[in-house]
Amino acid sequence: MDGWRALREEGARWRDQGRAPELWWRDDDAQRPTPALERLLALSASHAVPLALAVIPMQAEADLIARLGATVQVLQHGADHRNRAAAGEKKTEFPVAEPVEAAFARLGAARLRLGGLAGDRFVQVLAPPWNRLSEDLLPRLAALGYRGLSRYGARRAPVPGLREVNTHVDIVAWRKDRGFIGEEAALQAIVQQLAGRREGRLDASEPTGLLTHHAAHDAAAWRFVERLLETTRDIAGLRWRSAQELFHA
Repeated sequence: MDGWRALREEGARWRDQGRAPELWWRDDDAQRPTPALERLLALSASHAVPLALAVIPMQAEADLIARLGATVQVLQHGADHRNRAAAGEKKTEFPVAEPVEAAFARLGAARLRLGGLAGDRFVQVLAPPWNRLSEDLLPRLAALGYRGLSRYGARRAPVPGLREVNTHVDIVAWRKDRGFIGEEAALQAIVQQLAGRREGRLDASEPTGLLTHHAAHDAAAWRFVERLLETTRDIAGLRWRSAQELFHA
């Protein structure tokens, strides 16, 4: 079946059950104004779809925040996005071997800097680079002032003091050629997520999260995002949730 048709039909199943499917959109690795970022922001604005922009605090330029429109809110994408993984460990800014106090201090300084730049746009949420974070840090995040956490995949055990809302569909093929995963693969992933939540196989209290990386998008990825925003606008009841709504509810 055509993926776009499958998406519309899944939306109709939600409607027939008197329910509304929910999505949310996070884009990672923002640092400075670029043509790719401008294209991302234009898509969010023209389709009136909320965008959670995960910004790297210690690399962020003031001009970046000045470019953001009304549909965009800011999350904290780690501190400096530097890979500190040990040999054999998957990429992470926050490796298990790093002393908790060192990571804690780096996060705190980065949070203050980003808050100063982004002001009211900053939703106090940590989206760790590579979606990885030492488990030892989790119990201390609320003490730094964070309200939420956003990673990738199914939510794990609840973190005291934090609301976790993750992303579930990454449209970049990082392990292959770092290009677009393909229209059918992306649509299949979205439909599977929505169907799983509707049927109770997945957590229906969490919206399906779209994860993009504007700096890595090829032409096909951009075409897909634009068509997705257009198509979902015409699915009765479907709602794109903002980070403000999700983490301050």
